[in-house]
Amino acid sequence: METAIGQQALISIISHIFFTGVAFYALRAVMFEKWIRKQHVLQAQILYIFLSIAIGTAVSTFFLNISSWSRQLPYLF
Repeated sequence: METAIGQQALISIISHIFFTGVAFYALRAVMFEKWIRKQHVLQAQILYIFLSIAIGTAVSTFFLNISSWSRQLPYLF
């Protein structure tokens, strides 16, 4: 039982990090330079990181929930 919990925790951590990285990569396509005020580069970089984390976590949670729900489907019948 403890092994399954540990494995689920490891999968969740890897999933969150992976999708955060994908979100960070995808956000590079957006030209934020047009919206950034001069002398506010640090704040823009922090916002960029936070947006990546928020999007990556949301997508990762979605996939982990779908995976969890699909494992519970056999209990329906």
